[in-house]
Amino acid sequence: MTKERTSVAKLKVAVQMDPIEKINIAGDSSFAMMLEAQARGHALFYYTPDTMAMRDGKVSAMVSSVVVRDVKGDHATLQPAERTDLGTMDVVLLRQDPPFDMAYITTTHLLERIHPKTLVVNDPASVRNAPEKILVTEFPDLMPATLITRDKAEIEAFRREHGDVVMKPLYGNGGAAVFKVSAKDPNFGSLYDLFSVTFREPWVIQRFLPKVVDGDKRIILVDGVALGAVNRVPSGDDIRSNMVRGGAAETTELSPREREICERIGPTLRQQGLIFVGIDVIDGHLTEINVTSPTGLRAIKRLGGPDLAAALWDAIESKR
Repeated sequence: MTKERTSVAKLKVAVQMDPIEKINIAGDSSFAMMLEAQARGHALFYYTPDTMAMRDGKVSAMVSSVVVRDVKGDHATLQPAERTDLGTMDVVLLRQDPPFDMAYITTTHLLERIHPKTLVVNDPASVRNAPEKILVTEFPDLMPATLITRDKAEIEAFRREHGDVVMKPLYGNGGAAVFKVSAKDPNFGSLYDLFSVTFREPWVIQRFLPKVVDGDKRIILVDGVALGAVNRVPSGDDIRSNMVRGGAAETTELSPREREICERIGPTLRQQGLIFVGIDVIDGHLTEINVTSPTGLRAIKRLGGPDLAAALWDAIESKR
């Protein structure tokens, strides 16, 4: 253990996440962060967002003390949950998975009441104001051609200009409902109707990048600095490279273009309090900036890369 780590006061750390008994520990970045926090001697707690409440301005949840271990099927031991003022915590990790809906947005409003006295990672106001497919549009020159709309005429004009496109929900996650639409696709009308009744929000339409077959690179930035990456390669004839959709993880190095992208966006992420960010890059094009519950820590370490959970806790501790 380094001198820097031993000098850090022990913290009370609460993790706001989905039910811990259902996670896949082999690939879960929240679990990796919990293991590292525990190894550093921090007091570890857990709760699910549905138990949150605000009464007379105080934000609480049904919180359990938790011990974690890297053992499949026996990865967590919970003490009985108690109604706890989240303002008594030193750190809250905002780690439940999307969908980024009004329930998710409400949790950011509640957590904003305790931040920054209690450090919320990532900053809840920035998470609310910078969802993955919106924040990225601040850097249009780094992106493929992108349209955000639900207007059919605009989509048709975009398709005439760019040919093959990808359509996906603005607040989707994990590769769900991502479709490639060819320039003369007879299914476009039906797909448009399906999206119209399924999603109330606008959608994202992007120029299709054929080199996605070579991989969709997930790059992890810690407090605005790129520290590790994994290349995710689609399986079979699927265009989606997400590992939850069967994508295969490969070791990778950052290209000069990818380093340029990270250097461009890093100051914005740091300024907005986005400590843990995962960006997606295809063929030198930035497609998403993931800030809600980024993944990739365990895959990067498993493939021989750095232990980014440790780097994240170094950054968090430095702010406490």
